Amino acid sequence: VQLQASGGGLVQAGGSLRVSCVASGKTLSTYHMGWFRQAPGKEREFVAAISRGSVTVYYADSVKGRFTISSDNAKNTVYLQMNSLKPEDTAVYYCAADRSVLPNWDLGRASRLAEYDYWGQGTQVTVSS
Repeated sequence: VQLQASGGGLVQAGGSLRVSCVASGKTLSTYHMGWFRQAPGKEREFVAAISRGSVTVYYADSVKGRFTISSDNAKNTVYLQMNSLKPEDTAVYYCAADRSVLPNWDLGRASRLAEYDYWGQGTQVTVSS
């Protein structure tokens, strides 16, 4: 599967932005999907994830209550709606796909970079203060 992230940009603190991840080559519902981000000089970190079939969603504590992950199978797209943005949300945002069919896809697995098999190219989100 190929993943294409888009929708990043520059927004003021307190504003909103929605980033998208379009999958091609395979049906998105085949995968668990995740969003990660990487700020300059920092390691890539988990943001949010949604299980195959959109049964379960997970969030990092830092974005809980502000970000929402969703999936539109008809458009083969996963979204990350980001509200109440803060300067510390500034990063390149990456989407990723996990093809695992093992049971118990919990937060521990969903938040682990090595769990994911495919990665998009990233989209820059910059939040100004």
